[in-house]
Amino acid sequence: MATPVTATQLTPDNAHTVVDHDPEQLGRRLSKAPSMAKDTVFEKSPGVLKIEAISSVFTHWYLWVLFLFVFLISYCYGLDGTMRYTLQNYALASFDSLAQISTVTVVRSIVAAAGQPVYAKISDFFGRASILFIAVFFYVIGTIVQAASKSVATFSGGAVLYQLGYTGLQLLVEVIIGDSTSLRNRLFFSFIPAAPFLINAWVSGNIVDALYKGAGWEWGIGMWAIIVPVLSLPLFAILMMAKRRAKKDGLLEGIPKQNLLSVSLWLDFANKVDLIGLFLLAATLSLCLLPFTLAAGTASKWRTAPIIVTLVFGFAVALPLFIVWEVKFAHHPILPFRLLRDRTILCGLGIALMLNTCWYTQGDYLYTTLIVAFDKSIIQATRVTNIYSFVSVVIGFTLGAVVRYVRRLKWFIVTGGSLFILAFGLLIRFRGGTSPSDFAGLIGAEVVLGIAGGMLSYPTQALVQAAVKHERMAVITALYLATYSVGSALGNTIAAAIWTNSLPHHLITNLNAAGFTNATELAAAAYGNPFVFVVDYPIGTPERTAVDSAFYEVQRYLCIAGICLSVILFALTFGLRDVRLTDEQSFEDAEEHTLTEKDREAIRAAESNLVVK
Repeated sequence: MATPVTATQLTPDNAHTVVDHDPEQLGRRLSKAPSMAKDTVFEKSPGVLKIEAISSVFTHWYLWVLFLFVFLISYCYGLDGTMRYTLQNYALASFDSLAQISTVTVVRSIVAAAGQPVYAKISDFFGRASILFIAVFFYVIGTIVQAASKSVATFSGGAVLYQLGYTGLQLLVEVIIGDSTSLRNRLFFSFIPAAPFLINAWVSGNIVDALYKGAGWEWGIGMWAIIVPVLSLPLFAILMMAKRRAKKDGLLEGIPKQNLLSVSLWLDFANKVDLIGLFLLAATLSLCLLPFTLAAGTASKWRTAPIIVTLVFGFAVALPLFIVWEVKFAHHPILPFRLLRDRTILCGLGIALMLNTCWYTQGDYLYTTLIVAFDKSIIQATRVTNIYSFVSVVIGFTLGAVVRYVRRLKWFIVTGGSLFILAFGLLIRFRGGTSPSDFAGLIGAEVVLGIAGGMLSYPTQALVQAAVKHERMAVITALYLATYSVGSALGNTIAAAIWTNSLPHHLITNLNAAGFTNATELAAAAYGNPFVFVVDYPIGTPERTAVDSAFYEVQRYLCIAGICLSVILFALTFGLRDVRLTDEQSFEDAEEHTLTEKDREAIRAAESNLVVK
């Protein structure tokens, strides 16, 4: 078997002959022109060649400084994300549209799902630093639009642009860590971007409270348009310094030059990004999921033409077109079907999908439930909603240190799946109440949920990354995060469907049962802006008692949906392979499980005739 050329072996003469065994492309080219076999060599993407060359000059000093700057930018967008998750409640409430929070979140999730593959291809094509520039641009523009918005439509538009930026930064730090760490160390270092939650979980509530009572939610969001660009500069600088050193050592010589004004370059990029597939994916998710969040809880709206037509086009037109395009026509499909032959990748993506789907069923309206049903302050409610992130990071770092020596992950993930079910069982029991025991029960449930999350999300990502070669690590990481985002969209859709179709009915029923003649007006006020309602009707008033009871019941429905879905999540954990992690960046035999005998014959035919220039 021919030995692939590595980045450290690059010279000006052989830099174009890096072998990349991709049997889908290899088989396609051989079937079309068998005579090509003797010339078949696959170049690694220029961005991958660059990062391999740059990583080869990383000293321990470079790595620790790099990880420090990764932490800084992660702290920045992590604190912003935590605060913005809370502040958007008040922003939408100010428009009397709090129930549309799921719609905004679903739109963001759809954008994230479609954006991840694009960023992965950009990083492989143009280099990792290119993501940073593009992501910061969208982050700033989106933040400004949201902060200046005066309607739900404008706020949602800003959320789309902001999410494009957030998605890019999130993928960038994960890919950089994957580029520069070994398999056995990756889990520990993968939690560096999540480490800010150890601090933010406790301080974000105070910051949100101070901003809401002072400058307002507009400045609480808008200030990040200044902070994010400033804190991203150090990370950009360290990447440029490493690139300069690699260039000085001659490691970048021979890597294909890219003319950004070349039409053929952009046509090739559009082909590899699969723009048609991305458009169909976004259309499918939008048409299939958004109607459930827009029905607004009334049976009459489900029978309206816009809702019916949208659902029909989503499930009967967009979804089949997406599947047919990806299977039959896409040269570089968003979903690499060959890789799905590996059960670790298939089950890993399933876990990513179900993890966020389950979490958002209980988490989407948790903050509102804490304010109303538990009668908690802004600070207390924000801290409770952050418990999951805090505990999962603590468990994740601990698990990462253990895995460095144990070198196994599967059974930790299986344990996490079982704890997820236990947590939802506790959440069904502790779904509201003003007694200390009710609140303690909720905190205990969120702690168990956080322990489960720490054993599931990043450990599964590490196993999925270990199942592919370095050339496809950015793509598989993007696919994993994209699936995560689709799970967010599904979870938000389920939560919104339950909330909007159940809460108005329960509010009116309870208020009528309590004897209020203006039950419809009271229900509309509690549903549209519960944060004002709880101030007007404190604990102990008949109106508040009736409303609290409605919130208890709907939160119970949400948690029942979550526990049912958690069973699927638990089952998927058993499908992962129990591989032994090594000190390599990736396994030499990665992707072997995805090859058919036809693929192997194609590779052998190409390698037996391989001519290295």
